[in-house]
Amino acid sequence: MQKVTIFILSFLIVFSVSSFKMQKDEKINWISIAELQEAYKKNPKPVLIDVYTSWCGWCKVMDKETYSKDKVAAYINEHYYAVKLDAETVETLMWNGKKYSYNADYRANELAVYFLNGQMSYPSTIFLTSLNAQPAALAGYLKPAELEPPLKYFAEADNKTKSFQEFMQTYKAGW
Repeated sequence: MQKVTIFILSFLIVFSVSSFKMQKDEKINWISIAELQEAYKKNPKPVLIDVYTSWCGWCKVMDKETYSKDKVAAYINEHYYAVKLDAETVETLMWNGKKYSYNADYRANELAVYFLNGQMSYPSTIFLTSLNAQPAALAGYLKPAELEPPLKYFAEADNKTKSFQEFMQTYKAGW
């Protein structure tokens, strides 16, 4: 009887532990600049670019605290092409038929300088409604609730008919 009780308790413990395991976390499908341009040709949609550096502590916090959240990742994956751009890459990058190289004066790639309009701040989140649209940059660490409004504004048609301020007047937070 004691062996049966131990077996049943062991089974219940194992079953309980395995049932509390969380589902696999949603992850953002980050792609490269080159992959973005190929994918965009086939299916245009808005673009989100995370401009970061390897030494940036707030960049790491944003990855951990914002981009890792299931709702943020799911929304970005559904509505955007997402690109991580190391601002300090020395690799020559192509964007809309133009080459961008490392710029020693900025200690950054010229493409990052272009996206950030020379205001080098990390992390920065860039929104593009198309590949040749004027980049809209948000500098600094953003919590999920702070990232939600611009994510939804640039992903929805409202950005073509309303200013961000008008959008915010009727915006209801969902996260």
